[in-house]
Amino acid sequence: MASVAAGYLPILLFLAIALGLSAGFVVLPMLVSRLTGAHRPNPQKLSEYECGFPAFEDARAQFDVRFYLVAILFIVFDLEAAFLFPWAVSLAGIGWAGWIAMMIFLAELGLGLAYAWKKGALEWE
Repeated sequence: MASVAAGYLPILLFLAIALGLSAGFVVLPMLVSRLTGAHRPNPQKLSEYECGFPAFEDARAQFDVRFYLVAILFIVFDLEAAFLFPWAVSLAGIGWAGWIAMMIFLAELGLGLAYAWKKGALEWE
């Protein structure tokens, strides 16, 4: 029984060190910023900056659909980058079936880009 527990000792030590380091990397910067006076909230810092409208309003309030279109564009290009590089590395091994599947995938992404372009998501005001 002791030899089985001794086999898990390196794993437990690794987990303890990993948890300690990750907690340190999260907590230590927050403590240092509090102690050095870098924590000075003001209305400009606390204002909404990602979505463009106040976060706590009526849930049924309407807002511009361009926020959704920008999200669609991000997903289109993110998926393309995430799948295109591993595909290019393994193209010699997967053959024509992999090439055809990727062309279908790129055509679908092209349709998404064409939709966003048609809706005006690429036009900046």
